[in-house]
Amino acid sequence: MPFKGGAEAAVEVIAGRVDFFFGPVGLVLPHIRHGRLAGLAVNGFGRSPALPDVPTLDEAGFPGAEYPIWFGLFAPAQTPSEIVNRLNRETLVALKAPKVREQLAGLGVDPMPMSPAQFADHVHREIQLNATLARKAGLKAQ
Repeated sequence: MPFKGGAEAAVEVIAGRVDFFFGPVGLVLPHIRHGRLAGLAVNGFGRSPALPDVPTLDEAGFPGAEYPIWFGLFAPAQTPSEIVNRLNRETLVALKAPKVREQLAGLGVDPMPMSPAQFADHVHREIQLNATLARKAGLKAQ
Protein backbone atom coordinates (compact mmCIF):
# COMPACT_ATOMS: atom_id res chain seq x y z
CA MET A 1 0.00 0.00 0.00
CA PRO A 2 1.62 3.32 -1.02
CA PHE A 3 1.85 6.18 1.45
CA LYS A 4 2.86 9.81 1.06
CA GLY A 5 5.38 9.40 3.87
CA GLY A 6 6.41 7.62 7.02
CA ALA A 7 4.07 9.56 9.29
CA GLU A 8 1.05 8.41 7.29
CA ALA A 9 2.28 4.81 7.37
CA ALA A 10 2.86 5.00 11.15
CA VAL A 11 -0.72 6.18 11.68
CA GLU A 12 -2.03 3.22 9.68
CA VAL A 13 0.02 0.74 11.74
CA ILE A 14 -1.09 2.37 15.01
CA ALA A 15 -4.71 2.18 13.81
CA GLY A 16 -4.29 -1.52 12.99
CA ARG A 17 -5.02 -1.16 9.27
CA VAL A 18 -1.44 -2.10 8.28
CA ASP A 19 0.66 -4.79 9.94
CA PHE A 20 4.09 -3.14 9.84
CA PHE A 21 6.36 -0.69 8.05
CA PHE A 22 9.98 0.43 7.98
CA GLY A 23 10.41 3.97 9.24
CA PRO A 24 13.24 6.19 10.43
CA VAL A 25 14.06 5.82 14.11
CA GLY A 26 13.35 9.51 14.72
CA LEU A 27 9.83 9.11 13.39
CA VAL A 28 8.88 5.95 15.30
CA LEU A 29 10.82 6.57 18.53
CA PRO A 30 8.10 8.63 20.28
CA HIS A 31 5.47 6.05 19.31
CA ILE A 32 7.62 3.19 20.62
CA ARG A 33 8.30 5.06 23.88
CA HIS A 34 4.55 5.64 24.37
CA GLY A 35 3.63 2.03 23.56
CA ARG A 36 1.77 2.80 20.33
CA LEU A 37 4.29 0.90 18.18
CA ALA A 38 6.61 -2.02 18.89
CA GLY A 39 10.11 -2.01 17.45
CA LEU A 40 10.69 -5.35 15.72
CA ALA A 41 14.12 -4.73 14.20
CA VAL A 42 16.41 -1.89 13.23
CA ASN A 43 17.57 -1.61 9.67
CA GLY A 44 21.29 -1.18 10.08
CA PHE A 45 24.53 -2.99 10.76
CA GLY A 46 24.35 -2.29 14.49
CA ARG A 47 21.72 -1.61 17.10
CA SER A 48 20.42 1.92 17.39
CA PRO A 49 21.66 3.75 20.50
CA ALA A 50 18.12 5.17 20.75
CA LEU A 51 16.61 1.65 20.74
CA PRO A 52 19.26 -0.57 22.33
CA ASP A 53 16.78 -3.37 23.09
CA VAL A 54 15.58 -3.68 19.48
CA PRO A 55 17.60 -6.24 17.48
CA THR A 56 19.11 -5.65 14.07
CA LEU A 57 17.56 -7.41 11.08
CA ASP A 58 20.48 -9.83 11.19
CA GLU A 59 19.85 -10.59 14.86
CA ALA A 60 16.12 -10.99 14.14
CA GLY A 61 16.86 -13.75 11.64
CA PHE A 62 17.17 -11.81 8.38
CA PRO A 63 20.91 -11.78 7.57
CA GLY A 64 21.95 -9.66 4.62
CA ALA A 65 18.68 -7.70 4.57
CA GLU A 66 20.17 -4.49 5.95
CA TYR A 67 19.29 -1.34 4.05
CA PRO A 68 20.26 1.53 6.33
CA ILE A 69 18.65 4.91 5.88
CA TRP A 70 21.14 7.76 5.60
CA PHE A 71 21.10 11.50 5.08
CA GLY A 72 23.67 13.59 3.26
CA LEU A 73 24.49 17.19 2.56
CA PHE A 74 24.57 17.97 -1.17
CA ALA A 75 25.47 21.08 -3.17
CA PRO A 76 25.12 21.87 -6.88
CA ALA A 77 27.58 19.90 -9.05
CA GLN A 78 29.59 22.97 -10.09
CA THR A 79 30.16 24.24 -6.53
CA PRO A 80 33.84 25.21 -6.16
CA SER A 81 35.87 22.69 -4.15
CA GLU A 82 36.93 25.33 -1.60
CA ILE A 83 33.25 25.92 -0.76
CA VAL A 84 32.52 22.18 -0.60
CA ASN A 85 35.52 21.69 1.69
CA ARG A 86 34.46 24.56 3.95
CA LEU A 87 30.91 23.21 4.19
CA ASN A 88 32.38 19.83 5.09
CA ARG A 89 34.70 21.31 7.76
CA GLU A 90 31.88 23.34 9.33
CA THR A 91 29.55 20.34 9.26
CA LEU A 92 32.17 18.19 11.00
CA VAL A 93 32.60 20.88 13.66
CA ALA A 94 28.84 21.04 14.18
CA LEU A 95 28.58 17.25 14.47
CA LYS A 96 31.09 17.35 17.34
CA ALA A 97 29.08 19.92 19.31
CA PRO A 98 27.55 18.27 22.40
CA LYS A 99 24.15 19.92 21.90
CA VAL A 100 23.98 18.79 18.25
CA ARG A 101 25.06 15.26 19.18
CA GLU A 102 22.41 15.19 21.92
CA GLN A 103 19.67 16.38 19.57
CA LEU A 104 20.66 13.89 16.87
CA ALA A 105 20.80 11.05 19.41
CA GLY A 106 17.30 11.99 20.55
CA LEU A 107 16.16 11.50 16.97
CA GLY A 108 17.94 8.18 16.70
CA VAL A 109 20.49 9.61 14.25
CA ASP A 110 24.04 8.29 14.46
CA PRO A 111 26.31 10.62 12.44
CA MET A 112 28.70 9.12 9.89
CA PRO A 113 31.17 11.98 9.30
CA MET A 114 33.00 11.71 5.97
CA SER A 115 35.24 13.76 3.74
CA PRO A 116 33.76 14.95 0.44
CA ALA A 117 35.66 12.16 -1.36
CA GLN A 118 34.43 9.51 1.10
CA PHE A 119 30.87 10.79 0.72
CA ALA A 120 31.13 10.70 -3.09
CA ASP A 121 32.32 7.07 -2.83
CA HIS A 122 29.44 6.28 -0.45
CA VAL A 123 26.87 7.77 -2.85
CA HIS A 124 28.43 5.87 -5.78
CA ARG A 125 28.22 2.55 -3.85
CA GLU A 126 24.58 3.27 -2.94
CA ILE A 127 23.72 3.96 -6.59
CA GLN A 128 25.37 0.69 -7.64
CA LEU A 129 23.60 -1.23 -4.85
CA ASN A 130 20.20 0.19 -5.77
CA ALA A 131 20.76 -0.42 -9.48
CA THR A 132 21.60 -4.06 -8.70
CA LEU A 133 18.49 -4.42 -6.50
CA ALA A 134 16.31 -2.87 -9.19
CA ARG A 135 17.69 -5.25 -11.85
CA LYS A 136 17.21 -8.29 -9.61
CA ALA A 137 13.65 -7.21 -8.87
CA GLY A 138 12.94 -6.73 -12.57
CA LEU A 139 12.16 -3.02 -12.18
CA LYS A 140 12.28 -0.88 -15.29
CA ALA A 141 12.34 2.89 -15.71
CA GLN A 142 9.19 4.44 -17.17
